[in-house]
Amino acid sequence: MQPDTTPQSNAPLADDTPSAIPFREALAFWFKLGFVSFGGPAGQIALMHTELVERRRWISNKRFLHALNYCMVLPGPEAQQLATYLGWLMHKTAGGVAAGALFVLPSLLIMIGLSWIYIALGDLPVVAGLFHGIKPAVTAIVVHAACRIGARVLNNAALWTVSAASFIAIFALNIPFPVIIIGAALIGIAGARIAADTFRMGGVAHKDSARHEAALIDDDTPTPEHARFTWIRLTRVLIAGALLWTIPIGFLCATLGWNHTLTQMSWFFTKAALLTFGGAYAVLPYVYQGAVEHYGWLSGPQMIDGLALGETTPGPLIMVVAYVGFVGGYLKALFGPGALLLAGTVAASLVTWFTFLPSFLFILGGGPLVESAHNDLKFSAPLSAITAAVVGVMVNLALFFGYHVLWPQGFNGHFDVLSAVLTIAASAALFVYKRNVIHVILACALVGLVAHLAQNAG
Repeated sequence: MQPDTTPQSNAPLADDTPSAIPFREALAFWFKLGFVSFGGPAGQIALMHTELVERRRWISNKRFLHALNYCMVLPGPEAQQLATYLGWLMHKTAGGVAAGALFVLPSLLIMIGLSWIYIALGDLPVVAGLFHGIKPAVTAIVVHAACRIGARVLNNAALWTVSAASFIAIFALNIPFPVIIIGAALIGIAGARIAADTFRMGGVAHKDSARHEAALIDDDTPTPEHARFTWIRLTRVLIAGALLWTIPIGFLCATLGWNHTLTQMSWFFTKAALLTFGGAYAVLPYVYQGAVEHYGWLSGPQMIDGLALGETTPGPLIMVVAYVGFVGGYLKALFGPGALLLAGTVAASLVTWFTFLPSFLFILGGGPLVESAHNDLKFSAPLSAITAAVVGVMVNLALFFGYHVLWPQGFNGHFDVLSAVLTIAASAALFVYKRNVIHVILACALVGLVAHLAQNAG
């Protein structure tokens, strides 16, 4: 084993280490995050990084990226899983369940409300105005996230090459995201053998960034007892997960039958949850095929409108499944014509339960294995390469957002001047003035609402 040649100045600045975080304070943060986590996984991860790593210093950048890398290779919404992981690491199972649930619950409630307005009342002028302002802010947030994480991760030519290759693969060659992740992992495995230092987590540190502020869970903080792997803990998680899936499915089968819409929705979205490698976009064709073409729970245009709602609400984009459940339950009048809202709400809640249950099991069951590997090069090298690849994917996402925000009807349509101004202003607020991400989102939403109402009044 090679001796540690890291300069002594690489130690954290321990005189300002944050104190232990009370569970109540963490709970308040996760609750707030659930209402402001716009921008899809990139924006949500950027928001958590800014708040937890840079501002609050509850966890170090290295440990944050290690957790993120694990969540990136799981099926399911990586941002929600990351919140669950960090909550679990800080406050055991209760913290993980609270963080993951609060990340989803506000989105579920908002989606149910918007779905009801959409299906029952039609037009959403106020919402349209708010999201006209939010979309440019989201574009700036994604660019900012890519630059910030890239600056921390891409510390050598090899990792830059991996990042550039992943961008070309997804942007020009349309290679599926899971293939990119697998390719990056294989590069990291090979790199660990050929050039070990190059593929250590975060790469080779620059001399001018050798010191970092101490965090509550720092690079060298020992793994807490509850996060250490034991077969007993894993068995308990698996048994609990099996019961939490079997009991509601069994109840639906016993009371309504296997072919009832609610039972079929529960089974269908259980399968969908296990196919969401690469984020919500990867599984949307499967959801469209099942919900629209096979089951007929909603129409094609309604599915497209639901995706638009999912893009412009807080929480993971996969929450579009709640919209599918609501519209399906509402239109099928599952509880009779006098209880349409109840039918939609129950269907949306069931769909959300079966979509997100596997995510909690992956974190609570697999987290201890991941924590035991954060200083093991054979695990951290492929994860470091994956992080570099993710930066390239984030750049592609920023371009995708920018195109649709600035040219909403395509390049042959009009150029949205207001969106361009808001994108520049939000970028300046983030890059130059270091403003809080939440403040930027709220300010842009307010400007978008005022502009939209003024345009309609004129």
